[in-house]
Amino acid sequence: MRDYLLTLCITAAVTYLLTGPVRKFAIAAGAMPEIRARDVHREPTPRLGGIAMFFGLCAGLLVADHLDRLNSVFALSNEPRALLSGAALIWLIGVLDDKFEIDALIKLGGQMIAAGVMVMQGLTILWLPIPGVGMVGLTQWQGTLLTVALVVLTINAVNFVDGLDGLAAGMVCIASAAFFLYAYRLWFGYGIEAAAPATLFAAVLMGMCLGFLPHNMHPARIFMGDSGSMLIGLVLAASAISITGQVDLDTLKIFEGSTRQATHAALPVFIPLLLPLTIIAIPMADLVLAIVRRTWNGQSPFAADRGHLHHRLLEIGHSHSRAVWIMYFWSALIAFGTLTYSVHSASMWIMLPIVALSAVGLVLLLLPRFQPRAPRWAESFVPPRYRRRKIAPQAAEEALAAARAGTGPEGAAAAQAGEAGERPRVPAGVNGATAIGARSHLPERRKAGTPS
Repeated sequence: MRDYLLTLCITAAVTYLLTGPVRKFAIAAGAMPEIRARDVHREPTPRLGGIAMFFGLCAGLLVADHLDRLNSVFALSNEPRALLSGAALIWLIGVLDDKFEIDALIKLGGQMIAAGVMVMQGLTILWLPIPGVGMVGLTQWQGTLLTVALVVLTINAVNFVDGLDGLAAGMVCIASAAFFLYAYRLWFGYGIEAAAPATLFAAVLMGMCLGFLPHNMHPARIFMGDSGSMLIGLVLAASAISITGQVDLDTLKIFEGSTRQATHAALPVFIPLLLPLTIIAIPMADLVLAIVRRTWNGQSPFAADRGHLHHRLLEIGHSHSRAVWIMYFWSALIAFGTLTYSVHSASMWIMLPIVALSAVGLVLLLLPRFQPRAPRWAESFVPPRYRRRKIAPQAAEEALAAARAGTGPEGAAAAQAGEAGERPRVPAGVNGATAIGARSHLPERRKAGTPS
């Protein structure tokens, strides 16, 4: 564990220290695209943050190669070199896209080529565990197609969710943390050496995200761009492929006894094998919904819009930061809930806190719809957004006169607020839950689902 933590810290430190110079380079290189209709940020922000993340990946693998307990991963397996080859290719494609905006089909072809490079070097799915049957071997073509499909889906799911400051890096960090614990348990607890590469990949991925997050949290000073989102998506997919299709679960002796007993005993093991899919369940759902929505509207599946899940959170009234933390919450609940069930599946008490936390998540999700206002005596204990803001009497009279001159539900609400001596409230769609006034100098935002 100490060597993995050292690798994680080195990766995070290199990524963090390089992000500042990379930001200056991106500004000098002109990698600051104009604000688009689907964007949430207000000012042009440099991209190319994936450059720092890639060098953090290289530094982490280099340090691990010189550690006594981890260099066996490089000696006994070709997977680290396969990962580095595919990561270099996908990173180069992302850098070109951040600078020149290459076509979506070209990026898709590059993703498939990067996955094929990893397959050619041995990072591929060799077999699949089937409950009640055991390990089912795959042909070369079956393993290649399944590996490429998993890599492309994971890359695009992470890329789709990269729409708010710190969202993609934080969600992938949570995913890699849960996956690291599962892979380390297989490697250290059961003595399965084939799980060591996946454990190393997850530790390095955590370091990449943790080192980049301080620069990317709202308000972000730099974006990771496609060079970063596609890179961390590929590393996450490589971890899943390494442990799902390479580790022989027959060594756990879970397929002994009758078919029913073996299936029940193997259930906790089969569930975490789907962990990479559960931890990107939210991005994957966003990907599927986007494809269906755009196709239904007669658009290309690759056409950009403002209908993603994080855009929906902003539209119902969440602030930027709160929308990000809600996505973090659900990602952690799904990932660590699955991990906990895999360890203590015999106890149904595990489901109670998961259900309770899900209820809490739903309340937080729908909080802007409730529009709560704290009583007078409790205003000093709640955030400012839940307080009744007082305004000067003259300003109240002016607001009341302006409200009476208007029509519609906004005018009636403003008039009611003026009579009560409160500041007229702005609709949540203007600027989220923290809006205190209209921003007329900004371009009008389209509703989710409408063409950009």
